[in-house]
Amino acid sequence: MRWKRARRSDNVVDARGSSGRRMGGGKGLTLGGVAIVVIVGLLSGQDPMQILGQLAGQAMQGGSPSQQQSTAPPVNDEQSEFVRAVLGDTEDTWREIFQGAKQQYRDPTLVLFSGGVNSACGFANSAVGPFYCPGDQRVYIDLAFFRELEQRFGAAGDFAQAYVIAHEVGHHVQTLLGVSARVNAARQRGERVEGATGLLVRQELQADCLAGVWAYHGQRRHDWLEPGDIEEALNAANAIGDDRLQKQASGQVVPDSFTHGSSEQRVRWFKTGFDGGDIGRCDTFKATRL
Repeated sequence: MRWKRARRSDNVVDARGSSGRRMGGGKGLTLGGVAIVVIVGLLSGQDPMQILGQLAGQAMQGGSPSQQQSTAPPVNDEQSEFVRAVLGDTEDTWREIFQGAKQQYRDPTLVLFSGGVNSACGFANSAVGPFYCPGDQRVYIDLAFFRELEQRFGAAGDFAQAYVIAHEVGHHVQTLLGVSARVNAARQRGERVEGATGLLVRQELQADCLAGVWAYHGQRRHDWLEPGDIEEALNAANAIGDDRLQKQASGQVVPDSFTHGSSEQRVRWFKTGFDGGDIGRCDTFKATRL
């Protein structure tokens, strides 16, 4: 991926030198550990984010003393430059699309952190992976996630990482369009939102499709994709499907507890967005086949 062709965003906050604490000897949950927490929480009717928050709180209160991350990363290092480039191009893409619909796109802020971070959605350990918080309209990423994505799940490559960023920005687009509010309202009414055809899966698959829309427009703008780049993104989407994570964590697949969609679905919806870059094709909430 020739990402250096892109404009750099000014909306990246690099808090890696001060945002996080490594708890209990310096190691948090792995992706596999998070998958187990999610499965247990959903099967028991508990909120997985609440469980993860409790685990983080216990780690802060007990065990060995917290080790503050005191060494700040170098200014404009390659990793942060890459993030700024990808975020900048998502800004250019969504500004253009929103303007075409006579709407105004508000740029999100992306926060780089290490270990853990406080957001409007509460404290999050790096184990939860990249996430978007509608409360402050920020994307949060611990870049250690990309190393685990490569080493544990074999999803390597810069375009795989770009897909992850674009997916989280897709959630910001959903917030601006009112999608996130509708899903949250359904949850507050007591509706079940989990499951293979539930609202959470539809929301996540739509974010995958929106990531594909960005990828199409970014390629049209920069001609920056190299051989194998699209395969990198598809490999990443395949690696973090609910069915694959559940199989690795517990040896079984429980579709009733799906929150993000299967590997096949995540790949297909990304490709749907990438095929023409039409946001109108991303309405997973009306789709009869997910």
